[in-house]
Amino acid sequence: MNPAELMETLAKALVDNPEKVMVQELKGKSTSVIELRVAKEDVGKIIGKKGRNADALRTILGAVGMKERKTYVLEIID
Repeated sequence: MNPAELMETLAKALVDNPEKVMVQELKGKSTSVIELRVAKEDVGKIIGKKGRNADALRTILGAVGMKERKTYVLEIID
């Protein structure tokens, strides 16, 4: 499972409208940006209290990046 699919699966588990979750990966040489789009009413669930859910998602991406020797940046777009 690639990082974009992983973020999509995790995001769908967190939100009320999983059909509105969209993930796009913008690939670079050593850094890739993963854009996560969710419904406006689900942004708070993805971010979580004090940003804990977003931090957890970024930590998971960091672990995947270490394995692949690549940097992943998660951007949450409403």
